[in-house]
Amino acid sequence: MDLLSLRKLTMFCALALAGVPLQSAAAQSAPASSQTATSGTEIPAARPADVASMSAIIDAVYDVISGPKGQNRDWNRMRSLFVPGARLISAHTGEDGLTTAHVMSVEDYIRLGAPLLKKDGFFEREAHRAEDRYGNIAQVFSTYESRHTKDAEPFQRGINSFQLLFDGHRWWVVTIYWQGERPGLPIPKQYGG
Repeated sequence: MDLLSLRKLTMFCALALAGVPLQSAAAQSAPASSQTATSGTEIPAARPADVASMSAIIDAVYDVISGPKGQNRDWNRMRSLFVPGARLISAHTGEDGLTTAHVMSVEDYIRLGAPLLKKDGFFEREAHRAEDRYGNIAQVFSTYESRHTKDAEPFQRGINSFQLLFDGHRWWVVTIYWQGERPGLPIPKQYGG
């Protein structure tokens, strides 16, 4: 067995043991309209402008979840931004001081978030961004401000940690992991605090 084949086999075994879904390279880079999420639902084709850059895809996420009271969100647009198997994870610290992670699929987020976002109105926008990129992967700390109306004072601030993938044609959101600011945990200066 040559060195390249051994490396491929080692990578395959490591990914399989970690529980990573193993799709062929062709399936991973197929157009969004032909991709199927782990829930069995087809991922809608993305608007080309939404996935053309890191900035565009992050702006699209903020745009799709934001809107006035009573407005439905474009959940197919939301689905089109995320790689199959993507996760949205909220880190929450309870009164006991313990921090837990609430892990959701895109469909979980839509099911839980849709009624709340529509009921109260919700606008989230980016206040600061710090990016790190290596090849086709990127990690972006996006400091957010949440409001009930577009011009209200923020009722919450925090940091969204976006993990992004560029497949050679477009950007995908792999994970959004966030934590809200609270007493004793201010936004650090380097992230716009």
